Amino acid sequence: MRTKDPGDVENITAVTEFIILGLSDNPDLQVPLFLIFLLIYLITLLGNLAIVIATCIDPRLHTPMYFFLSHLSFTDICCTSNIVPKLLVIFLAGEKTISYSGCIMQLFFFMGFACTECFLLTAMAYDRYVAVCHPLHYLLIMNQKVYVLLAAASWTGGFLTSVTIMVSVICLSFCASNEINHIFCELMPLLKLSCTDTASAETVLFIAAALTSVPASLVTLTSYTFIISAILRIRSAEGKRKAFSTCSSHLTVISVFYLSIFCVYLRPNSTYSLQQGKILSVVYTTVTPMLNPLIYSLRNKDVKNALRKVIGR
Repeated sequence: MRTKDPGDVENITAVTEFIILGLSDNPDLQVPLFLIFLLIYLITLLGNLAIVIATCIDPRLHTPMYFFLSHLSFTDICCTSNIVPKLLVIFLAGEKTISYSGCIMQLFFFMGFACTECFLLTAMAYDRYVAVCHPLHYLLIMNQKVYVLLAAASWTGGFLTSVTIMVSVICLSFCASNEINHIFCELMPLLKLSCTDTASAETVLFIAAALTSVPASLVTLTSYTFIISAILRIRSAEGKRKAFSTCSSHLTVISVFYLSIFCVYLRPNSTYSLQQGKILSVVYTTVTPMLNPLIYSLRNKDVKNALRKVIGR
């Protein structure tokens, strides 16, 4: 076990496992919460898996837009599966402990998938910009090489960001309380448990979050500025409706994603509320991945038809 520096007056045994407190200690709520989150998890898995299968088997969905959508759905499956199964065990069996290494790995994959999703949403915004503003050159600009490279860059950038953050976290010592007042090994409540100075880790986190989300959001905002400008120049109301319908699903998804991420990671640690963090984490780890396939399928005829084909098989 690790101990504090020899210069300290007393040695304090380092934490080797954490206790995830979850949403509530009320025993009467554990079964209802288990059923609710189990239902959400199953809907998330089935919905996103259906999107992935549909984009693979339906030739009409072999386009850059649906290529990115399949990666987004796969990311949602991975991110949710990294968190919800442990949460279900907490609700049903009351087993709240998680090893130090297990906690670190859960945090690493969560950060990796979350950053990857941020980059994928940015790539999708650029794809919509090309589709609306340069429709005649769309297939030339968004050729297979380009959209495959964008997807690969999204995954690479996402996990490189996660590695950068995790290096600063691993350097911290945890030698006092081991109770994480959250639904999983999330970064902000974990930093609050450290018995060493977290200033450098918080700085790395803020810089990494800013370098990830701020440029991504600026690219997205710029893309939609040009998209809206192009749509307003369309004379017919039907033409405007069709042009906007190609972007509305993506716009809805990114609005929910960025709102929750900005509220959690791009504000001073002193203003961070654990209770608010729990609520927001439920949104971006369970609710948003469940809603993403519903938003895209309900607003898109091609996806609807492809999903019917999958269900029919």
